[in-house]
Amino acid sequence: MREKATTIYLGPQHPGITGNMMVRLKVMGDTIVSAQTEVGYLHRAFEKLQERRNWLQSFTLMCRFCVPETDPMENVYARAVEAIEGREVPERAKYIRVLVLELARIATQLMWYAGQNGSLGLYTMGQWSIGDRDYILDLFEELTGGRIYHMYQWPGGVRRDLPEGFTDKVLRTLDYIEKRLKDYDDLMFNNSIFQKRTQGVGIVPLENIIENGVVGPVLRGAGIKSDIRIDEPYEVYDKLDFEVPTAEGSDIWARALVRRAEVRQSIRIIRQVIDKMPSGEYFNKFPNPQKWTIPAGDAYVRIESGRGEVGYYVASDGSQYPRRTHLRGAAYVHAITLLENILPGQNIADVSAIMNSLGTCAPEIER
Repeated sequence: MREKATTIYLGPQHPGITGNMMVRLKVMGDTIVSAQTEVGYLHRAFEKLQERRNWLQSFTLMCRFCVPETDPMENVYARAVEAIEGREVPERAKYIRVLVLELARIATQLMWYAGQNGSLGLYTMGQWSIGDRDYILDLFEELTGGRIYHMYQWPGGVRRDLPEGFTDKVLRTLDYIEKRLKDYDDLMFNNSIFQKRTQGVGIVPLENIIENGVVGPVLRGAGIKSDIRIDEPYEVYDKLDFEVPTAEGSDIWARALVRRAEVRQSIRIIRQVIDKMPSGEYFNKFPNPQKWTIPAGDAYVRIESGRGEVGYYVASDGSQYPRRTHLRGAAYVHAITLLENILPGQNIADVSAIMNSLGTCAPEIER
């Protein structure tokens, strides 16, 4: 009797699925024959909405492009507008922006710890890392007033200066997280089950890395040292000393090693930022938002988020509203083209683990 292919739906109610996504799988037994990503259609059409908002209102939409990691989105918008307008940013604001971006990177990787292990049934790791991530969110709440949506890095600098004693709290939090990394290693990376479930699984073929537009930890997990912070420095990254972690294998395990190392590098960067941060102004004020116009022109800027390269294009026709905006994030390629190409032949039990290792973010696709 000939075996019949079955269609099943995985997600979004799964601890390893990133956001409100679902994957339609055609399986033969427990082996995947084909896969199709359904992105959930939750956060949609922000690019078009920005054409109907003034320059300040458009900025507040940026957080929704990727809810777990909002700060890189704010940064590319601010820098794109600054590039068109020619607005200078105070040096102190640049340092503060890097502080925020690297805190966001740590928070992103702590969330990844939870999702990657949840996809394999190791829920203790998720409880630990999400709990520790809350300490980062506490810092964001004190600095910006919000835990998730910060709306803090806007054109001209940042919305407010660092509160008194804030850097001391940051350093204490970093000390705590750094000590916790050994516990993470003992529970996760030294765990034979995690090793067996990730080594040699979800391999991204090296010959398809560049042509598929693969970025971030997925790219560096294939042994390719590429990072916008080094390749095309922005803010004050060219004044800081840090390394770009890579790993070999191009599998889930390699991508996990990269993210693990990035947490340590972010801690290293933040300590340098606090040590070198100058005094002075933190914001070059813009006009009344209701009368604020940006000269005709366009700009494209890039940033290295915790999930990889994010590019943002803005065009202005000289009015109070953006003429056109466009976001290029890691998720579109990773969650659709890449995921659908590497899932066939994999075991159904590995789908969510592979998906989480690619660092996808559904709203970034349905932008």
